[in-house]
Amino acid sequence: MEKCTFNEAKKLVRELVETKGFPNDESALTQKILWAFVELGEAADSYKKGKDWRTVSEELIDAIFYILDFIGLVEKTQGIEIDVDRIFLEKWKKNMERPRQYGQKRDLSK
Repeated sequence: MEKCTFNEAKKLVRELVETKGFPNDESALTQKILWAFVELGEAADSYKKGKDWRTVSEELIDAIFYILDFIGLVEKTQGIEIDVDRIFLEKWKKNMERPRQYGQKRDLSK
């Protein structure tokens, strides 16, 4: 597989979780989010230590894995479907309509 959508990636991650025996019930939801934070920390640490971009990127992808795993597990446990591709594009469009540098509380030019 050369390319995939977020929705396809979500299915691949859920397949990985089931195949490898990772936690896969509602009690694991908090754990999935926490592990995403851990992976972000590992990405920051890799960057800080000057590791190559592939290593930094892999740590970021690990965070995405946990996020997609969380969403897929919500689907499984709640009996709903979450269209990650649609939500991503809607959020992107919403952010594109916001003013330049929205959310900045400080004047960073000083």
